[in-house]
Amino acid sequence: MKGFFNYVLASMLGTFLVIIIIFLINLIIIIGLVSSFGSLSGKEIEIEKNSILHLDFKNVVADRSSAKPNFASFEIEKTLSLKSVTESIIKAKNDNRIKGIFLDLSVLQIGTASVEEIRNALKDFKSSNKFIIAHADFYTHKSYYLASVADKVYLTPEGVLQFTGLSAQIIFFKSLLEKIGVEPVIIRHGKFKSAVEPFMYDDISDANREQTARYVNSIWSTILQEIELARSIPTTILNNYADSLLIRNDKAALKYKLVDKLLYKDEVFDELTGLSGVETLNLVSLIDYFSSANDINDLIKSFETNIAVIYAEGSINSGKGSENEIGSETLSESIRQARQDSTVKAIVLRVNSPGGSSLASEVIWRECVLAKKEKPFFVSMGDVAASGGYYISCMADTIVAQQNTLTGSIGVFGLLFNTKKLMTDVGINVRAINSNTYSDIGNPAREMTAFEKNMIQLTVEDVYDTFITHVSEGRNLSKEKIDSIGQGRIWTGADAKKIGLVDVIGGLQTTIDLAAKKAKLTEYGIKTYPEKDKLTMIIEGLFSNTKSYIVKEALGETAYSYFLKIKELRKVNGIQARIPFYIDIE
Repeated sequence: MKGFFNYVLASMLGTFLVIIIIFLINLIIIIGLVSSFGSLSGKEIEIEKNSILHLDFKNVVADRSSAKPNFASFEIEKTLSLKSVTESIIKAKNDNRIKGIFLDLSVLQIGTASVEEIRNALKDFKSSNKFIIAHADFYTHKSYYLASVADKVYLTPEGVLQFTGLSAQIIFFKSLLEKIGVEPVIIRHGKFKSAVEPFMYDDISDANREQTARYVNSIWSTILQEIELARSIPTTILNNYADSLLIRNDKAALKYKLVDKLLYKDEVFDELTGLSGVETLNLVSLIDYFSSANDINDLIKSFETNIAVIYAEGSINSGKGSENEIGSETLSESIRQARQDSTVKAIVLRVNSPGGSSLASEVIWRECVLAKKEKPFFVSMGDVAASGGYYISCMADTIVAQQNTLTGSIGVFGLLFNTKKLMTDVGINVRAINSNTYSDIGNPAREMTAFEKNMIQLTVEDVYDTFITHVSEGRNLSKEKIDSIGQGRIWTGADAKKIGLVDVIGGLQTTIDLAAKKAKLTEYGIKTYPEKDKLTMIIEGLFSNTKSYIVKEALGETAYSYFLKIKELRKVNGIQARIPFYIDIE
């Protein structure tokens, strides 16, 4: 026994020392780079003539840019926002120093709707008659969809091009919970409200199968239509490729004209050198190009009139938020600041959220209503703006989404767990001393009575009624109509536009342009909220990155992604307006 405790203490001490070491190293990195804040990239950038803009997406592209210490590489890892990526492509179109774009797509960490936004910017770039060359060792559906816009699409010999059609993977936990003695207590409104189905069933319900098939096929249809236009291959033939698994290797991809050549990267570099008309290839990274085009003085330049862009990214919860989580207190404060700022003439709320707490959504919704009374208020939807994400969007003057945005999911649910059997099996007993009959309602150590379930069901119905009332008023549609297209059903942006949940198909810049037109602005600046300086972002990243690095190293990349999803369960308090937890479209 003594040896066991010595082992445990030694393990705890070792973990603690690793955390301290990582923290100190990251702190040293920060101190060393604080002085380099004169430019976004920390160095002077000069773009030479006949340069090629090198677009790779090894880092995640989120709605907001970030700067985090990277323990593995001992440097600050900077990422650009989606808006920065599209802006850079637009600027490169008219930049006579840039000859073309190289799409380096072996890794692509971007959502489907964000890919569409970047692809649209690349389509516009092509109108300049400059070239786009794409290359990858491995193409997923998303990366090939992006690559298909290029003049030439190349694949590494022996490389892979995935072309099997999209699949939504939904994980179910009912049998597991039964085996460990945990009973989920689920109260919901909406036959399509499938967020709780992983805890209710061992298989997908007919309603969930219907809605999932609808939005998966809608996204796939959009992808195929764009590939048909770009590659002149009819969608019927493309579907046959997928159904027959014809694209089984690199040679098949070439034979069936999905790629133009099989080339190693050095051969692609040789071709790029020839296209640029110089002896030495000059590739300019996206972050360097953006830095060169945006002098720090331009970034802090003040305007007499501005459009506020407020970022709402992540699950919605009460209290203060974080980089990857919407807090009702933080987001409400940002909306209030924009409303009260006399220089702000219009507001754009950029929503990229699967939803969350209905109460937190209501708090945010109220601030949106107040802002709309004073200023033009527009919503731009990202990869997902559903359930609570739609709740905070529904009252906007105009809602803009991409065709592949997942939205809607107008429904609510309550999720509790009865852990009595599990606790009994492991020898734990709980006794509640109540002042009143139902003081311990929701106590996981006992079974819920029928009366208690009914009371919670009534609460869920009340919240749902409030939800569809808000949507009805914001969309100027009857409650009956909203109820018929609600019921927790998820829609793509393309389908949502047809039924009145979305007004315009487009991205963030489209939304900003519409807001500027509504406010009658010709020259304006952009104020982003929540407001953060780069040093604050790095210091926040120091703490979060240290913890995540240790956990990720221990679990591995795949297990870590599931860890993050399970971690979300801790935030499920009260009635929820949220889309399914575990859907992954590949």
